[in-house]
Amino acid sequence: MSYSVQNPTLPLAVYREVAAHLTQVDGVQTRLTPQTSQQFEYTLSQVGSLEIEFSDPNNSQAQTEVVKILAYYGDRYGAWTILSSLETR
Repeated sequence: MSYSVQNPTLPLAVYREVAAHLTQVDGVQTRLTPQTSQQFEYTLSQVGSLEIEFSDPNNSQAQTEVVKILAYYGDRYGAWTILSSLETR
């Protein structure tokens, strides 16, 4: 199972920190996707989204930890938008 989240104003360094924090959870892998806008806007993030993938979709403990980590950063930097939710490929 995987899903993609976004915070359009989050700086690149914070996205990297969130990704590193999430990969410390057993069975979780992350990938940052690039910003796709053709126009540079200083107030927008350089990252398009953060993709989060669970190696075991039934691991509710890992999913709970991911939600807690995203909530922590969301409280500090603004709410996340869920872009997509996909079942295991």
